[in-house]
Amino acid sequence: MEKYNALKLDSQLCFPLYAASREVIKSYRPFLDEIGLTYTQYITMMVIWEKQTINAKELGDRLFLDSGTLTPVLKSLEAKGYISRSRCKEDERQLNVQLTKAGEKLQAEAALIPYRVFECSKVEPADAEALNSLLRKLLLSIHTK
Repeated sequence: MEKYNALKLDSQLCFPLYAASREVIKSYRPFLDEIGLTYTQYITMMVIWEKQTINAKELGDRLFLDSGTLTPVLKSLEAKGYISRSRCKEDERQLNVQLTKAGEKLQAEAALIPYRVFECSKVEPADAEALNSLLRKLLLSIHTK
């Protein structure tokens, strides 16, 4: 019945995004296992590697993670010695996250992971770039509502 065409799985944008996301994250797992990180820890470290020091709220905003999700990730990364957390001297409500020497060393170990995952994907570079651009547009358009 045409009335229900919108309810067909193949008509949904959400399903291929969900399934592709799960498969892509799964493709990272063997490489992340080698360095002892989960995917969420890995993306958190990518931002910290880029910024060196960052406010926890800014970090959560950048990753689209709430504090309830981010806090255990940061505690785990701190326990592994990759980051340190400290309260801001000007405003103790704010938490700063800083990369440690061990975290810098981990960055060197992780440097080839994006290339290794991409090689497994069999996606053409131009297609990957176009997809990245479209997904960022979608994410920002949904997130700002």
